[in-house]
Amino acid sequence: MKYIEAEELEQLLSYEELIPKINEAFAQDYNIPMRHHHQYPNPKEGMESTLLLMPAWDNGENLGVKIVNVSPNNSKHNLPSIQGLYIYFDLQTGTPKALMDAKKLTVKRTAAASALASQYLSRADSQSLLVIGTGALSAELIQAHCAVRPITEVLVWGRSEDKAQTVVDSVNIDGVSIKTIGTIEQGMEQADIISCATLSPTALVFGRDLKPGQHLDMIGAYKPDMREMDDEVLAMADIYVDNLEGATKETGDLAIPIANGTFKIEDIQADLFELAQGKKEVIRTPENITCFKSVGHALEDLAAATLAFDKSQKQLTDV
Repeated sequence: MKYIEAEELEQLLSYEELIPKINEAFAQDYNIPMRHHHQYPNPKEGMESTLLLMPAWDNGENLGVKIVNVSPNNSKHNLPSIQGLYIYFDLQTGTPKALMDAKKLTVKRTAAASALASQYLSRADSQSLLVIGTGALSAELIQAHCAVRPITEVLVWGRSEDKAQTVVDSVNIDGVSIKTIGTIEQGMEQADIISCATLSPTALVFGRDLKPGQHLDMIGAYKPDMREMDDEVLAMADIYVDNLEGATKETGDLAIPIANGTFKIEDIQADLFELAQGKKEVIRTPENITCFKSVGHALEDLAAATLAFDKSQKQLTDV
């Protein structure tokens, strides 16, 4: 059984190939059960961690399951918050074909899904990007968004200025200026696209700071009691999600206002399935604000794993 480590996945999963691959997956017929989401006590860290089990299979050859632990305090240990493995099987025989690094697979497919949503939702002439957060996703989000829009300026905000500078130093894209910024509000004043990927339990993005024509890419708030945006954002923006079932239950950005009656499921314009399958069309004006709420989906993992495995096998036959 082949093991595809993080460094190889980085080479195999270019955004130029991965983004259309994920779009193709959302447009096709896959089987994706609801993911298993378990909180477990982490006494040494004084908080809970999360175990995610995410299976998916197509109707042809491939089946995969991701096993991931999310430990929010891992930054204290200089470790990514996401740790895990992806197991890729032959669907017919159940034979394991590959084991993959789940951390790298997750950040690549998550950033690709955000960029795919941006293709549908953001203004085609978007030139500035604000990235909120300094985790493993941050650099990937910069690369993915720059792959689909003519970005010339990227602003990075984090609670730690040193970590924000580390993100800036890790990305080099021709024709793109990347720098840190002192406050989120300053960044939102300038940005066409705002991408937020943090472990914050409370809102960081507020409707009062939004400008006409902006696109929001909201990735954090992965538990029902966490939020990255306030109710005013929901009132001002056209809301889209990656998958309707998960987004309305798993993230506090939507679950809390739905429970409070300040937002309704019917207010969600569409998910990526409906957009990729042409069931819903986005009518984008220069003034309206769009918001993509991502919770992650096992379909994205399977699409990315299939692309990585197929390319790795092709490389072997080409040698």
